[in-house]
Amino acid sequence: MIPDIRLIIIGGSAGSLQVILKLFTETGGNYPIPVVIIVHRSQSSERLLEELIGLKTDMQVKEIEEKEMPQPGWLYICPPDYHLLFEQDGSFMLDYSEKVNFSRPSIDVAFQSAADVFGDSLACILLSGANADGAEGLAYVKYKGGITIVQSPGEAEVSYMPQQALLRKKADYVLATTGIRSFIESLAN
Repeated sequence: MIPDIRLIIIGGSAGSLQVILKLFTETGGNYPIPVVIIVHRSQSSERLLEELIGLKTDMQVKEIEEKEMPQPGWLYICPPDYHLLFEQDGSFMLDYSEKVNFSRPSIDVAFQSAADVFGDSLACILLSGANADGAEGLAYVKYKGGITIVQSPGEAEVSYMPQQALLRKKADYVLATTGIRSFIESLAN
């Protein structure tokens, strides 16, 4: 039995953008769960990701703002060069502390912070990428009772990130893109 999920976080790096676009194309605008996307990217691409995803989905898309509360039907993009944390009330907090796993934003940092706040009402998805960021965070999400999903390394454009997560801890689900999309849609119903 899947618990009521109040937040979905998707983390990825190299090779994850095309997957993200496939996950949210033609989803319908009344999606009942807020979704947060954390990808490793340069500051020079600051608004491009938000605009690109916004063109492909019916969901409302925006970059995260400090102290904002995640709302159903919204797809939030973590800004480049900031870690994403969560306050105890579930609101967003942006942090400029040192890089973790050579990354800011760090997927590990966001997954761990969200797990402390949302516990078993959190679902975290780790996609393609070239470093181990996300592996520790995903293990912590599982420890806190959240749902963990890893993109199938065989399908991932860059398999290192999902492989590292699976070496660290068995995920609840290892899925190809179509399976991840179906899983997300099942949470919405």
